[in-house]
Formats: sequence, structure tokens, C-alpha cells
Amino acid sequence: MELIKDQSFGGERPLFGLQDTRLENVTITEGESGIKCCKNIEADGCRFIGKYPWWHVDGSIITNCHFEVGARSAIWYSNDMTMRDTVIDGPKLFREMKNLTLENVVINDADETFWGIDGLTVRNVRLHDGTYPFMHSNNIYVDHLESDSKYVFQYCKNVEVHHAHIVTKDSFWECENVVIYDSVIDGEYLAWHSKNVRLVNCHIAGEQPLCYVRDLVLENCTFDAACDRAFEDSYVTADIRGSITEIKNPISGHIVADEIGRITYDRFVRQPNNCIIETRK
Repeated sequence: MELIKDQSFGGERPLFGLQDTRLENVTITEGESGIKCCKNIEADGCRFIGKYPWWHVDGSIITNCHFEVGARSAIWYSNDMTMRDTVIDGPKLFREMKNLTLENVVINDADETFWGIDGLTVRNVRLHDGTYPFMHSNNIYVDHLESDSKYVFQYCKNVEVHHAHIVTKDSFWECENVVIYDSVIDGEYLAWHSKNVRLVNCHIAGEQPLCYVRDLVLENCTFDAACDRAFEDSYVTADIRGSITEIKNPISGHIVADEIGRITYDRFVRQPNNCIIETRK
């Protein structure tokens, strides 16, 4: 593998078509498309300053790097990538990719990040700010995620999450095949219009959670007091520890809780309207 070390490159496409190369302490300065249409590239201790620095790169490892604010839309159309121990300050990272792994990564502007990814593994990652990370991505595995970005996980399929703390709005909307373990999900309108959703040992906060869901399962979960009008128009099997403030108009299933503040049925409840709701004896 060729080595490029302690150099700076700027302007238009300075490293276009590079193959089988390791970059150490390299800076991609102002300009566009610094590394493009490349294959089998490693980057360690590098800085990325200009726009679109890493497009159409297949087979890459990025470690100990910094993508600055100006490196927006930095990594698109690049398959088979591993990134570790890296800080990202620019928005709109990671689009239309396959087989992406992140470990120990901080993304300080997660706006429109992880769009259209097929095969995403996230370990010990922090997302800050921005909207709609993970949209239209599939086959996702998450272990230890902290996020305060809005509208996370929209239109996703095959998602497994462990040890996450997510503060957001409208998360896991119109998703399919989602399982979440040992996590805190704090945000309004959790998982509306989703299918096949399972939460295990989770704490849920925010109003109107888990409505319009098909095949919803909760195991050993707790609810914040602000969680009113839960399960509206949902097919649900739920084991709730502690109390839940309000259950409203579930369609079918079985809900058990230690304490239920109120159960609301009105004229808009949908058939078959046969959900069993009971307090634990």
C-alpha cells in the first residue's frame, strides 16, 4: 500500500482515482471533491476542510480524523467503510451507502445524516443537533447511542438498538421490524404508523407514544407521567412496570400495568375494540 504523509491538498479533485493508499496526517483544504472515485483507502489523523471530500470511495478505513464544518456532505456513495475515533462537525454525512460501521464517533451537526444506508453498524456514537438522521436506512444495528437530534429513524427497516438515550421528536416513524433494548426514548409521538415494533426494558417519555402501530410488543417497560393517550389505534401486547397515565382507544391486544391512571374510549375507537386492559394482581 502506498503511503502519503504530512501533506496538504486543495482545489478540485486533487486525489481523484487514488487506489491502495494510506493517508497519514494529510489535510484536504478548501476546494471540492478532494478524494473521489477511489478504492481501498486508509486515512489516519487527517483533516478535511473543503466540501464533498470523500465520494465514490469503495473499501475504506478512517481513524482519528476531523471533518470540519466546511466539509459538508462529506461522505456519499462510498461502500464498505469503517470509521473510528473521529469527530465530524459538518452536516449531511453518509448518503446512499452499503456496509458502514462507526465506532467511537461524535457528530456535532447530525442534520440529514445516514440517509439511504443499507447495512449500518453504530457503536458508541453521539449525535447532536440537526434533523432526520437515519432516514430511509435499512439493516441497522446500534449499541450505545446518545442523540438529541430531531426526527431520528424515519422510514427505516430492520433496526436493532441497545443502550441508547434518545431525546427527540417523532422518532421511529413509519418503520418496520424494530427492536429496542435497555434504552430511554424521550420524545413525542414515538413510532407512529410503524409495524412490528418491540421494546424491552425501556423507559418511554413524551406525549402520545406508540399510536397507529401494528404488532407492537412491550416487555418490562416504564412510562413517564407525561405519556398520555398511549396506544391509540394500535394492536398491542404490553407488560408495563409502574404506572401509565392514560391508555386511549387501543384496537386489540393485552395491556398489563401496575397502575393505570385512566382508560379512555370514545366514539372514534376502531374495531374489533377487544383489547384486554388490566392492572397487575
